[in-house]
Amino acid sequence: MKGLRISLIAFTLCLSCNSDSDKKVVQIDHQQMVDKVLGKDVQLVDVRTPKEYEDGHIDDAVNFNVKDKKKFLEQIQSLSKETPVYLYCKSGVRSKKAAELLKKEGFSTVFDYSGGYEDWKENKD
Repeated sequence: MKGLRISLIAFTLCLSCNSDSDKKVVQIDHQQMVDKVLGKDVQLVDVRTPKEYEDGHIDDAVNFNVKDKKKFLEQIQSLSKETPVYLYCKSGVRSKKAAELLKKEGFSTVFDYSGGYEDWKENKD
């Protein structure tokens, strides 16, 4: 009986460890943004400030400012945790932070446009 209890505990610990590994943050580039996001019905989030967003943004992105962490955490609750989320910022620093927050909040798949809006403007067709 003791061996069974230890096995159950070990199994439970493995399951809890695996749940985090199932939540992925995938770095994507400009071409992947064009192919997977542009003109498509996806969850696209610009994590820059409202002023940066007003100055230009990608496609129909919503603006959830990651610098305002409390509000950001409230806003992401409007997103589906089961549907992939695409993030970008100016150059990739804030979107990486935002991706980690989404992962901690239970989002299954997060795509981080590592080049950000600066890369987007440089590579715009």
